[in-house]
Amino acid sequence: MDPATTASLSGALPLPSVQGAAASYCVDPSSASVLPAVPPSVAEAEAARRGHEEEENAAIRLVHLLVTCANDIQAGYYAAATGNLAEARLALGTTVSTATGIGRVTSHFAAALGQRLSRASPSDSGAAPDAASWAEHAGELYRQFYEAGPYLKFAHFTANQAILDAFEGCDRVHVLDLAIMQGVQWPALIQSLSLRPGGPPALRITGIGPPPAAEGSRDELNEVGVRLTEFARAVNVPFSFCGVTRDTLHPIQAWMFELVPGEALAVNSICQLHRLLVDVDPNSVAAFFPSPIHAVLCWIASMQPRVFTVFEQEADHNKPALVERFTNALFYYGAVFDSMEAMSAHRRTNTTGGLGGEAYLQREIFDIVCGEGSGRAERHEPFNLWHGRLWRAGLAQTPLGPSAIRRAAGLLRSLCGAGYRVQEHGGFLTLAWHDRPLFTASVWRTNDVSC
Repeated sequence: MDPATTASLSGALPLPSVQGAAASYCVDPSSASVLPAVPPSVAEAEAARRGHEEEENAAIRLVHLLVTCANDIQAGYYAAATGNLAEARLALGTTVSTATGIGRVTSHFAAALGQRLSRASPSDSGAAPDAASWAEHAGELYRQFYEAGPYLKFAHFTANQAILDAFEGCDRVHVLDLAIMQGVQWPALIQSLSLRPGGPPALRITGIGPPPAAEGSRDELNEVGVRLTEFARAVNVPFSFCGVTRDTLHPIQAWMFELVPGEALAVNSICQLHRLLVDVDPNSVAAFFPSPIHAVLCWIASMQPRVFTVFEQEADHNKPALVERFTNALFYYGAVFDSMEAMSAHRRTNTTGGLGGEAYLQREIFDIVCGEGSGRAERHEPFNLWHGRLWRAGLAQTPLGPSAIRRAAGLLRSLCGAGYRVQEHGGFLTLAWHDRPLFTASVWRTNDVSC
């Protein structure tokens, strides 16, 4: 209740102005002292400041509870972890809104911790993404994540520009996509090739994708091929498509792609290489064999592509200690969620694309928090580590220059509002939310180093 209302209800009477001052006064009956009445605008501003401060303190307390819970799980203190998680869930239900901001991202991390705890404490449970449902809807969730922010558009745009540059002057070209998903990257490339002076080249796309999720379910890889074939026919580009059905890249060998002499090859990887990283016990038999990532990079280099486009999360989620990768992931995905909210506000919409984008990221969060050993696939690492791996496999970097930066910055301006940035570091392009790097794009070619 504001002071003016309190004064009127208590029977206080206004006094005349004192020494010509413009302020009004009221009498506090309990002390008979004269107090200045606070203007409503000042009172409202102070209340808003206190409310904001309370929200910030509640959010800090929530993050502390979740990190402490992760630390307790790592130490094996499951009872303490359960108690801290219960406090965090209470905060999410009362003092911290899950509609936006920190509450929105922490709700996913709290659910992931609950799922991890359920292995040791069956009474606790978390809303884990259903693996079968994810496999069945992976393509659709990928499409919704594509619509929810500029991340994949930035990846596809920078990769396509590098591929077009590498294919200049070639009459027969071949693109190998290590994870074609719904094929949304390739209509733009096909369109650009159709406009090439002197006519388009003959284009072949080989797409790697998983088998149908269940017997009788849709064959999405085949559907992608049909859509791309129809689009290429519509713009008069000679085209053929080949689908390679595999769940992982590691068992694949170069001979499976039926390379044709004289055909210019481009290899494209969008957020796939980190899934080939594994924990290797130096005392095990596996330590004497090439790691999956090195094996795949070597067969890519052996095909001598004109260009190898790589796009990866600029993050550090491959730490062996749970609490370290939990903390890194919490702040990383907090920035991604903030940027997605800003994108939605820029469009003035709250579409299912945002919810689907969240569901796509939720699966990654659960993998990082709940997975250990061979059960953990989302092993994001910063690009300085990828640079060394790619070089050791016989690949050399092709720096992305000022024109690539200008084109990528122009793309962001056309798609979204303020906050997104393109940063250049050592010939790589990084998509950042304010100053927080989110994803890095790079371009490579074969060098003289042999695997």
